[in-house]
Amino acid sequence: MTQVGMAGGNTALKLARLVALATPLALLGGAYIGQFAFGLFPCEMCWWQRYAHFTALGLALVALFLRESRAILGLAAFAIAVSGLIGGYHAGVEYGWWQGFTACTSTVAASADPLAAIMNAPLIRCDVAPWDLLGVSLAGWNFLFSGAAALAIAVLLLRSRETAR
Repeated sequence: MTQVGMAGGNTALKLARLVALATPLALLGGAYIGQFAFGLFPCEMCWWQRYAHFTALGLALVALFLRESRAILGLAAFAIAVSGLIGGYHAGVEYGWWQGFTACTSTVAASADPLAAIMNAPLIRCDVAPWDLLGVSLAGWNFLFSGAAALAIAVLLLRSRETAR
């Protein structure tokens, strides 16, 4: 029988909770550091990936305090997987493997002359990777990390279910 709260449950369930919480926190944190510290502004598809991680983060936080949190963690894993799949699609657009179906976006900073701010705003293209590491774009890294995390959560949830029997 599991206990209430973070301290409750078997080891696999605790680890699933940790992965479900740490993954969106780390990836969203990295995205915002890139944006505000290094000027890597998000395109439209980047935002789609973030929305899925925001959802996963909320679900993971709820799961921390529920006695029976497997279903909520399963939804968090699904949201993380959705972000990863969007990241995989986005990476394919960046690498030119297929054409995207989204318009480019821009970021407008507040200024005394709104028209000048709009006209001088940087155009954020979805089909150009603004940064990469080892030839893998940020969207590609999201695909890899999110896919691995979603799979890990699913495996841990299956193990926690077997242990609970």
